Amino acid sequence: MSKTKLDVKYDNEKTKDVIKRAEKLGLTKPDLIEMYKTMIKIRLFEEKADELYALGKVHGTMHLSAGQEGVAVGTGTVMREIDYLLNHHRGHGHFIASGADVKKMMAEFLGKDTGYCHGRGGSMHIADVDANNLGANGIVGGGIELVAGVGLAIKMKGEERVALVIFGDGAANLGIFHESMNMAAIWDLPIVYLCENNHYAMSADVTRVSSKVPFKDRAEAHGIPGYFVDGNDVLAVHEIMKKAADHARSGKGPVFVEAETYRYFGHSKSDRNLYRTKEEIQAWKDEDPIGRFETLLIDADVINEEDVEIIYQEMNQVIEDAVSFAENSPDPDPSNVTEWVYA
Repeated sequence: MSKTKLDVKYDNEKTKDVIKRAEKLGLTKPDLIEMYKTMIKIRLFEEKADELYALGKVHGTMHLSAGQEGVAVGTGTVMREIDYLLNHHRGHGHFIASGADVKKMMAEFLGKDTGYCHGRGGSMHIADVDANNLGANGIVGGGIELVAGVGLAIKMKGEERVALVIFGDGAANLGIFHESMNMAAIWDLPIVYLCENNHYAMSADVTRVSSKVPFKDRAEAHGIPGYFVDGNDVLAVHEIMKKAADHARSGKGPVFVEAETYRYFGHSKSDRNLYRTKEEIQAWKDEDPIGRFETLLIDADVINEEDVEIIYQEMNQVIEDAVSFAENSPDPDPSNVTEWVYA
């Protein structure tokens, strides 16, 4: 685990009454339960996608985010429907947390015409422009350059929207990261830069390829607020992201947030996971965001063991329904292959 000082850190032994934490954040008991359900939905969706890939039903590759659900849900509960999302290739959880239809997502994974991109995008390029989700990106850091234009458009129109761009620790070492953030700072653009630091850019340990960590210190060089948060604490993420979004929405300019987390699967389906030990992976699984949140909710009598079983059954059925919908959906018509390619 990181020794970097967190901007928000909770001692679970001293904060077992999660209700008090929630009240300070404006969250109700139903909100907490819904957050828990969404985290489980994301985990089960990805586990099912991994299973379908093994059966040869998912085309292309996948970049799974199991272990990072706390960042997705903590963020998704803050952003508004009018806000823009520029996702990355490990962003299925963020899309689901923003309210995506898992049936259409699963159909997209299986290359079906009923998917969000009519089967053309697959795992790495899901978008829903009508819902202000401007798409995931197969190019590392591809959304970082685009978000500057989106933020500028918001400001020129005088809208109270925020543009959220999500990327990994590897993308934070790209030149475009500084170029985009510099431009956003100069023009006070309403952008939230969210770096999911899961410690590995493909197989490269972040400490071996980054001269200075945490990345949040780089925000200071551009004169904007920077936060470092425990990404496996969903309420801590919610608190920091609310501060960030409120700051950007109020016209004060961009904010940078670094959320420390960990992915259990390899970088992609071709990753044999030879660069890290089973002990390291297990140590992070002991800090699993779903397990931590579940413990807090049970200790606070928000849910009980029976509720947990019921919720898992409910979310399992949601995912099974999504699979059924996808498998029974038509394939794209080859005669329309060039539709939506050109404006």
